[in-house]
Amino acid sequence: MQRIPAKEVIADDVDSKVFNLYEKREKIYTRHIEGFFQRVRLFTGWPLLLGYFLLPWINLDGRQAVLFDLPARKFHILWMTFWPQDFALLGWLLAIAAFALFFVTTLWGRVWCGYTCPQTVWTAIYMWAEQLAEGERLQRMKLDKQPSILSPKGWNRAGLEKTLRRLFKHGMWLGFAALTGFTFIGYFYGIRDLVMDAWHWQLPLMAMAWCIFFTLATYINAGWMREQVCIYMCPYARFQSAMFDRDTLVISYDAARGEQRGSRRRNSDYKAEGLGDCIDCTMCVQVCPTGIDIRNGLQYQCIGCAACVDACDDIMDKMGYARGLISYTTENKLAGGSWTWKRPKLIGYGAAMLVMATLFVIVLANRQQVSVEVMRDRASLFQQLSDGRIENAYQLRIINRDGMDHEFVVEVADLPGATLVPDRPVAVASGEIADLLLRVQISPENLQQANQNVMFRIVSVDSGRNGQPLRAEIENRFIAPASSVPANRNGSPAP
Repeated sequence: MQRIPAKEVIADDVDSKVFNLYEKREKIYTRHIEGFFQRVRLFTGWPLLLGYFLLPWINLDGRQAVLFDLPARKFHILWMTFWPQDFALLGWLLAIAAFALFFVTTLWGRVWCGYTCPQTVWTAIYMWAEQLAEGERLQRMKLDKQPSILSPKGWNRAGLEKTLRRLFKHGMWLGFAALTGFTFIGYFYGIRDLVMDAWHWQLPLMAMAWCIFFTLATYINAGWMREQVCIYMCPYARFQSAMFDRDTLVISYDAARGEQRGSRRRNSDYKAEGLGDCIDCTMCVQVCPTGIDIRNGLQYQCIGCAACVDACDDIMDKMGYARGLISYTTENKLAGGSWTWKRPKLIGYGAAMLVMATLFVIVLANRQQVSVEVMRDRASLFQQLSDGRIENAYQLRIINRDGMDHEFVVEVADLPGATLVPDRPVAVASGEIADLLLRVQISPENLQQANQNVMFRIVSVDSGRNGQPLRAEIENRFIAPASSVPANRNGSPAP
């Protein structure tokens, strides 16, 4: 396995600093930047936002498209309904997602964090609201230094402006957090029912409590904690290095081209002065949402958002230099080598992901749309009727996972001469469960053994989505008294 070699970094005394994990958070004032990668982030972030807020309002087959109905133990996802018995599929899906994350991280680094992670997307919305209310980076820094409206010197206009701007900002933050929390509960409660109950002040206490909880969680995580979630709370930042190798695409600073740093005039002969392309403008630091200096090398705090790439490219354009001083690259390319995809780890992750995804699709496509469960009546093993017939009672449960209502006929196999009571079709609505008390009766002369298998088979009267009747079957036991079983050919009672 390839590893990125460790490099000793000797910092100047001025730059060296001992960090205390319990020290007060130093606020990060990010500068707004536009560029190619920031436009890409719009195309990845907006679909996530729109999908999250709009999906609960879409109806399919007369129900909410995505609804996790916990009381009914039904999980509706688009045209499919899942049950607790299908939780093995969820574990399978999580395993596929894990291998996909490993594969993408080995290939492209932390693109998930920078472009599609909900923490990144929601934080970007909050940063936009902050810039709208309080202005750009220097304006926010100046605003923080202004006295409060409740300062010892008394009322002041600057303090009033500061208070109004802060109220506007936190109002937007809380509003967006409330919309986020409310929508999240709508995935479990039903968004339309949630809106109507809230409008008529009939919302249950538990639903209201969870709405408040997720509102506060969003407000704190995206508004106040921000990069602290990525640095200290998210485990991905810690184990990502195990998936990196020398051909992983990461954001890097080309030190060979950029050093020695220093300011200069636009058209000066900086090469003659011994300077590199880096003008030490610190724009890459000012736009970083986690507050790191990418020029110090790859750091676990970097979320791969490429804001520093766009900022540096903009400066390079203004100075008339070539772009790419900070760019997506690999360790091998920085060292003058070439990139290759033929890496055992990458191939292994990709193969495992494809195999598991293929099998998952096959299993999902062939998943039974109807299933049946049966349980014997344990109160009595059997009952002998007045006409001599033997009766066993069963509790039959039919689960209709199809998107259509169906009627099912119940049949008994492997037990010739048996009759069912009641013997009529059973109607089961889409996504519903039908419980049926069923009695199987048979004459003793038709029995082969005192304890023998019996197969329950259900068949839909109409056809499913594929044009074929839905079928399911399950096996159980039929028990009769040994004395009622006819003698076998040797003249001894059947076992």
